[in-house]
Amino acid sequence: MRAALALASRGLGNVWPNPAVGCVIASLDTVIARGWTQPGGQPHAETEALNRAGDRAAGADAYITLEPCAHHGETPPCAESLVNAGIKRVFIPCRDPDPRVNGKGIEILKNANIEVVEGVENEFSRELNAGFFHRINDKRPLVTLKLATSLDGLIATQTGESKWITGTASRQRSLAMRASSDAIAVGSGTVLKDNPNLTCRIPGLENRSPIRVIFDGRLRTPLDSDIVKSAREFSTWIVTIENADNDRLEKIMHAGLEVIKVKSDQSGSPDLSLALGALAERGITRLLVEGGRYLNSAFLRGSLVDRLVWFRAPSLIGGDGTSAVDALGVESLANVLKVSRMHTELIGDDLLETYNLR
Repeated sequence: MRAALALASRGLGNVWPNPAVGCVIASLDTVIARGWTQPGGQPHAETEALNRAGDRAAGADAYITLEPCAHHGETPPCAESLVNAGIKRVFIPCRDPDPRVNGKGIEILKNANIEVVEGVENEFSRELNAGFFHRINDKRPLVTLKLATSLDGLIATQTGESKWITGTASRQRSLAMRASSDAIAVGSGTVLKDNPNLTCRIPGLENRSPIRVIFDGRLRTPLDSDIVKSAREFSTWIVTIENADNDRLEKIMHAGLEVIKVKSDQSGSPDLSLALGALAERGITRLLVEGGRYLNSAFLRGSLVDRLVWFRAPSLIGGDGTSAVDALGVESLANVLKVSRMHTELIGDDLLETYNLR
């Protein structure tokens, strides 16, 4: 099952709206075939593994990282394919929360006298596909907020200089995070200040660049910015408010960006909760936020962050620098935002900390 989960991880950021699934078909101690969900979500992992196994699948065991599907789509249900292949036993960590599946795949297998063993590496599987579970159960993507700061939590000096606070190894890891995300988000302020391209610039992974999302209630994103000029090459969505300027919207759409309109919040910015719902409706399961302090704070104030990934360089900037997070309105220690540490790692000279906010 751990091998199947490793295979499943290859699909993260590349298979939405489907979950990233891995499948290993084995007989006794011999691995017969492997498979994982292919780009765009099709074919499924089980189909890939069964096609490679051929007649050798009969009487073998299948280790699958999520309950096999039970509904007809572009291909027959994977549960039926396992039955037709003559699989003897199926091991799964957990059930698929999709109402079209949720227990129905297991039922198909058991009705065919296939033994089903549930709960194998359940926690690992749920964490791997936390984005898919969020999209199905909570109607929004899993949100990961990424910060890269000095030791005292600052992202720029008093003059605004920010490149580069963290080291080369940290920046490469950040790019790798983009490759495993469905979408990456910034605010218009970051576009104005940094003119980012938000692609995955790792050799061999250029085609794994995520959907680029800009939160821009006032449509300040410059038409000559790098992210706009490359919108026809790399899919780019702009989230704005319902009464946004129509003339400006036409120019943005003409440049190749997709526009998502949502109601505004009290500050006049796009309502982030509604925006996340709109992203989920479009199939996004994992959103990486790389914004400035205002967007970061808005996500935190709205309790919309699930994971916090923090790269901290061994340096101090001081109180006249720019903080990674703006005011959160905390008036007492009883109301501070609580996080739990999931992982700590040295990346070059920097410290990488991962926190769970749920």
